[in-house]
Amino acid sequence: QVQLVESGGGLVQAGGSLRLSCAASGRTFSSYNMAWFRQAPGKEREFVVAIRSGGNTYYADSVKGRFTISRDNAKNTVYLQMNSLKPEDTAVYYCAAGVQVYATTYVYTRTATYDFWGQGTQVTVSS
Repeated sequence: QVQLVESGGGLVQAGGSLRLSCAASGRTFSSYNMAWFRQAPGKEREFVVAIRSGGNTYYADSVKGRFTISRDNAKNTVYLQMNSLKPEDTAVYYCAAGVQVYATTYVYTRTATYDFWGQGTQVTVSS
């Protein structure tokens, strides 16, 4: 069992930046594929970005060039640096971890791929 705890959310003006953190329990963090999803009110949870255990990253088109995912295996933590934030980025952001390895990139954008989820952290971007 893996526990994930997100932090770093908050209220920011459009154009501003936030850095989210996701701290994971367990001794095998380096073997997990990690991802961030988000869910806005009345909408389905959507993929934001993923980083595989080997370091490959995948970004949703809507955040490319603005968001950056990174991981520190020594600290069992994954980060999401969010720059140039827009009001449409407002959502609850969830951290997710998965153990399976897939050959197809698309699989890493799906919620069903991930086995463990955090409780979420609210990000609100004002216009």
